[in-house]
Amino acid sequence: MTAEPSLEATEFTNQNLETLYSEQQIADRIRELGAEITRDYAGRDLVLVSVLKGSCVFLADLMRAIDLKLTIDFMSVSSYKNELKSSGDVEILKDLSNSIRGKDVLVVEDIIDTGLTLSRLLDILGSRGANSIKLASFLDKPEPRIKKELKIDYTGFVVPNKFVVGYGLDAAGRYRNLPCLVCALQHAPRG
Repeated sequence: MTAEPSLEATEFTNQNLETLYSEQQIADRIRELGAEITRDYAGRDLVLVSVLKGSCVFLADLMRAIDLKLTIDFMSVSSYKNELKSSGDVEILKDLSNSIRGKDVLVVEDIIDTGLTLSRLLDILGSRGANSIKLASFLDKPEPRIKKELKIDYTGFVVPNKFVVGYGLDAAGRYRNLPCLVCALQHAPRG
């Protein structure tokens, strides 16, 4: 007996997700950002620092759009300490593997909302002797911003104050693999 194909929704066909930006829109925007970064950092010693886990997809596409010699490194931080809201106090879970002293650093983030965690992380990195530290974020969600002075030097898209997933962003570990983005979670179950 042959099993009937499942009519159940998959991660890619979930009816509870509304596509905000298509895969093509994302690819086009990242090419534009890559060209801008290439122009701005020509002749400099650039290090892309990815803030894990959400920014890994953005980092992978962005670095391929930057036509320069560069290196990458990774950090993992937490400011939630098992809470639903950020405390603003950053705990480094995984630090950089290499020194950034004398280098130009571009921190690559998936989304910036309140800005608390990233402001603190930029302070920490700023104490390590880099020539410059700038910020590239795939998404900017300005409505809940507490740290209004936080400057995003390279922004993929500005999004409304909705819960968004896909293209590296998750809900309880799910949806990071969605190629479109940004998918707004309407009433999907959490995990």
